[in-house]
Amino acid sequence: MVKRISLSNDHLGLDDISIHHSDSESSLKLYFTHKWKDYEKRFDGYTAEDLISELRIRIDELNHTSSLSLLSAIEAAFRIDYLQRNYKKRKDPLSRDFRAIYRQKNLRASLEEDIFDTWKANANGASQIISDLKGAFKYRHWLAHGRYWEPKFGRPRYDYDTVYEMTEIVFNSFPFEGV
Repeated sequence: MVKRISLSNDHLGLDDISIHHSDSESSLKLYFTHKWKDYEKRFDGYTAEDLISELRIRIDELNHTSSLSLLSAIEAAFRIDYLQRNYKKRKDPLSRDFRAIYRQKNLRASLEEDIFDTWKANANGASQIISDLKGAFKYRHWLAHGRYWEPKFGRPRYDYDTVYEMTEIVFNSFPFEGV
């Protein structure tokens, strides 16, 4: 049997990600104004349209990276919960189902097929949230694997605000162990 893994406690919380995103967006907006000390040097020759376009590109990229952080935080919460329920040997049906998966797959349990589906089967009201998460994780895979293909997410578009809202719902809806 695989030994317990040591949890780093370096995973980011929702507030950490939100504050970082907000500070970064504010900094970008300031950077693209005359208030920034090196504005003339950095943006020499830019038209107003060029400036707006470049700022929009930078904010879009920030939204992608912040969304990736949010989805990573969701993954960390579910995986920590999965491990803690195994280590603590709880008697509830969810924990028992996780232990059955753990005996077979140890740390290699699939987030989407094993952990999400087990939550879906064991928690009232989790079905729609898990379905939404599976769609959002298609976006995460696209982000994490280089964005080289034309994505098919099942919804028009994911952005930071929709992923943030989903993250809030997850953290408020699931009684995670050890998170």
